[in-house]
Formats: sequence, structure tokens, C-alpha cells
Amino acid sequence: MEENRNIIRITNRLTIREDDLEESFIRASGPGGQNVNKVSTAVQLRFHAARSGLPEDILSRLFKLAGQKGTKDGDILIEANRFRTQERNREDARERLIALIAKAAEPPPPPRKKTRPTKGSIERRLKAKSGRSDIKKGRGKVSFD
Repeated sequence: MEENRNIIRITNRLTIREDDLEESFIRASGPGGQNVNKVSTAVQLRFHAARSGLPEDILSRLFKLAGQKGTKDGDILIEANRFRTQERNREDARERLIALIAKAAEPPPPPRKKTRPTKGSIERRLKAKSGRSDIKKGRGKVSFD
């Protein structure tokens, strides 16, 4: 029972351990009245992705999606300070991390199959071009000789 509580389910097949997460609480920036300088409500969630045991393909897509949130040490750093309470910011950071990992776990779309334009579409394009050319030629000076 204790083992199950330390696991966070991402998808049916993908889970991460609670031990791979590290939370620190900092003072939030922005408006907040008298509380903003006294209470540490913002959350920094650090996910140790490199040692989490996620498959290599998911890890590479995860770091590509994370962008600047990824660190050189192989961690993902998420900051949450949208809400006024520490608990809501904590939930928000975890939800954003889970969404990011779930997006990285989706297989990439298959590469686009190269196709050639049909003969009819080529003819229509050339006909439209020549029609446009005729219109522009008609704008020239008219000589009455």
C-alpha cells in the first residue's frame, strides 16, 4: 500500500516515482497585498528526468517539449505561482508536469508522404497564371496607329 502512494500515474503504462520530484517553496512575485512578502506560496518543482527510468525516446521528446524548463543536469524545472495558496500551486505544478510527460509519451506523427500534384491541378494553375498574365498585359498603353 505504501509503495502505491509513492507512484504518480501518467498514462496506463507510464508512471514516475515521487522520489524523482523535489519541491521547494519560494515567495511569489506580483500583486498579493500584505502576504506577498511574507508567505512562500510559489512552488518550484524539479523532476529528475535523467534518473527517472523513462525510456530514451520519451526523454528526448520531453526535453524538446520542455525547452528552457530543461536543465543541463537532466532535470525539468516547473514554477507555479498562479494561485494564492501553496497547495493549489503545488497541484498546478504537478498537473503541468504530468501533462508535459503525457504529451512526450505520445508517439510522434508519421512522416508526411510525398505526393505530386495531379495533371488537372497543374493545368488549372497554368491556365490561371496565363489568364492573370493576359489581364496584366491589357493594362499597358494602347497605341492607335
